[in-house]
Amino acid sequence: MDLVKFLFDLTAFASIMILVVSGLAVIASLMGIFNMAHGEFVLLGAYVVFLCQVSGVPTWLGMVMAPFIVALVGLVIERTVIRRLYGAPITAMLATFAIGLTVREGVRFAIAGKYYEIAAPIPGVFSLGGVDFSIWRALIIGVTLCIMALSIYVIRCTRFGLQIRGSLENAALARASGLSTDRLYCWTFAIGAGLAGLAGALMVPLFSLSADLGLQFLVQAFLAVMLGGVGTFEGPVLGGALMGSLIPGVQWAREYLGIADFISPVAGEVFIYVLILLTVKMRPQGILRRN
Repeated sequence: MDLVKFLFDLTAFASIMILVVSGLAVIASLMGIFNMAHGEFVLLGAYVVFLCQVSGVPTWLGMVMAPFIVALVGLVIERTVIRRLYGAPITAMLATFAIGLTVREGVRFAIAGKYYEIAAPIPGVFSLGGVDFSIWRALIIGVTLCIMALSIYVIRCTRFGLQIRGSLENAALARASGLSTDRLYCWTFAIGAGLAGLAGALMVPLFSLSADLGLQFLVQAFLAVMLGGVGTFEGPVLGGALMGSLIPGVQWAREYLGIADFISPVAGEVFIYVLILLTVKMRPQGILRRN
């Protein structure tokens, strides 16, 4: 029974990681930019929920609003800063790092450096086979499955998805064919930011709000993208699922094998990072390579 409960919680954490990584993946794969402010987009999604809670607005409404508000912020950032740096990816990384630092410290100032608990809109548990499962974690899993199915449908079966894939394969040819890659990049960046905002809104009842909320997921998200492979959508999503499964999985193994007193949680995470880096070393293009 404990194993079933653990697998359920592991799936919920992996679902959060998939949402975080998917937003980063569409930006990195299409635009060739590793957005160093992506963790702060996650933070902004959580902060929107916090603002709604302290203002007396229903928390669930804040969670619905969060991805759209964060997407709008991403749209503004892309139009004012990122669009000028497409030819200089290193400069773009530094610019997004500066933006992320500004957002993070701004939120830290706004919440006075404190931690705040956010109540889940749907608290409680449900029983199945004699095992109690969190309703909110189950909802996170369901939302993630719906978002991933919708994303794959859009990328594979719609005109917008065709434009994305065409620009990904050959941006110069796409522009020569009359496709406005400028506008496409704008909407792609906004969608990536919105997915990060959604992840932040859904995860904040589990992790609580702090200025460093998004920062702890940033390195994991980058490693997941590298593990899955830049240039596809499915690759980073797979990398996110693996990363989200390995981190709690190793911690569970410490407890199950009785070696928790000898191996610290930090050592377990270091082991995961080394394992992923070795995998990337052997397969530089990632697990799912673009044809």
